[in-house]
Amino acid sequence: MTALLDQIRTVPRAVFGDDDRRPLPVSGMLAAAGTLGIGLAVLTTLTLIGWIAAPRGTFGSGLPGVFRTACQLWLAAHHAGFEIPGGGRVGLLPLGLMILPGTLLYRAGLWMARDADLRLRLPARLPKGSSKDLANARRKAQLILIARAGISLAAPYALLAGVIALVGANEVTQPSVAEALISHLLLAFLAGSVAVARTIGPWRAMVRLLPERPRSVVVGTFVAVSLMLGAGLLLVLGMIAVKFGEIRALTDALNPGLVGGALLALVEVLYLFNAGIWGMAYIAGPGFAIGAGTLVAPTGVKLGTIPSLPLLGALPESGPVPPWLMAVVALPFAAGAVAGVVVARIAPTPSLEAAPLWGFVCGLSSGAVAGLLAALSGGPLGGARMAAVGPSAWEVAFSVTLEVGVAAGISAGLANWWLISHTPAQQPIAEVVTKVKKKRKAKKEPLPGHWMDATEADTIPIPVIRDVEPDDHAVETFARKRSTPIRPDDDEEPIDEPTGAHVTYLNSKTD
Repeated sequence: MTALLDQIRTVPRAVFGDDDRRPLPVSGMLAAAGTLGIGLAVLTTLTLIGWIAAPRGTFGSGLPGVFRTACQLWLAAHHAGFEIPGGGRVGLLPLGLMILPGTLLYRAGLWMARDADLRLRLPARLPKGSSKDLANARRKAQLILIARAGISLAAPYALLAGVIALVGANEVTQPSVAEALISHLLLAFLAGSVAVARTIGPWRAMVRLLPERPRSVVVGTFVAVSLMLGAGLLLVLGMIAVKFGEIRALTDALNPGLVGGALLALVEVLYLFNAGIWGMAYIAGPGFAIGAGTLVAPTGVKLGTIPSLPLLGALPESGPVPPWLMAVVALPFAAGAVAGVVVARIAPTPSLEAAPLWGFVCGLSSGAVAGLLAALSGGPLGGARMAAVGPSAWEVAFSVTLEVGVAAGISAGLANWWLISHTPAQQPIAEVVTKVKKKRKAKKEPLPGHWMDATEADTIPIPVIRDVEPDDHAVETFARKRSTPIRPDDDEEPIDEPTGAHVTYLNSKTD
């Protein structure tokens, strides 16, 4: 894809009115068009292979039907649902399919940033010793530019997706144009913004674009949700290993053939991401449903007739679950405890009462993210009893908020108390003193002082103010020690010795 976009980049830039770089919207439009073209080409190839191996009529009539099916798969990759006339709605789509457009959009965002020379507008860091106000202004300018770049990629991408939704409609399935516009806009904005922010530097530099307190909450949320998702995925993989025989029996019953079997295995791998989120909902407590009136949760399993997808063969049998399996409900609390420590380490606060509150805020954000993932992982599979498949979004969000929030609040309070109590009170002052000493050592120029404090060698001759003959008082002054000049009275003025660099005082009065 990068090679194709580099060929597009060879278009004369004088056409766009800028000899140095293209405008950002133009680069975004070219990146969006290239992403859609490559993605449709990949899906059309896979659909064509399936059309050759499958019975005629499965993908429509001829090559136009193959292209419409590829368009529908492209929309499904962005989680845009379909309406079946008289058969309800299809919204249970494989989240793994989003990897294709997400990767292409990320690469397109990197190309757009390079094509528009955004790296020159996004300095990675300021010189050492820059003021805090300057750093905040730099961070704000970077965030604004990242948002502009994301919109420049997402706007044309969503408009082209609307055209695809209209082209991909047929008499069997009708894509939702509104869902296509919204899903393409959000995915392109997210992937493009992350790609443009990546041009600043490493991933750690991207996170540092946020202020310290929001950064602690974001990182803590990421840690908590990642741990729960990992635990859910391990639970699903364990069930697949235990029930591999039933999964293989269901696959043999379908008799898909060689090509069909490969495509079926690909579909199951793509749905594995949905299964991982369902595993997270299971360990959180609410569980998930496979149709109306069903439930798979740590409290018990109740199933009915399920679709003939071999991956669903890993579901447990109806009835009570083993006691040891109920221990998984402790995993969200463990994830919350780890997230609370992360929040306290990133942004410790001298107020011991505030740390638990920020830990609970991390639980709120974790619950929101978990609820969003639960909503994306489920959806209807037509009408009747299959209209409810997957976990309940609000139940998952509520459970994760309480479990992670309470554990994160306690651990954040304890970790913050530990950090504050074991940090010497003089450490901040010592750091400031060390910085000042380093600056003083780096500055080799002598500090200004009074001229009377200078040594004889450093004394600068003072110009002669008056040319008079020295009197007896002056002769007496020359006889004194040269290193201890006499203080003049109010009516005396300093004057230089013409032959040396010594200060003498002569009486201006004449006898």
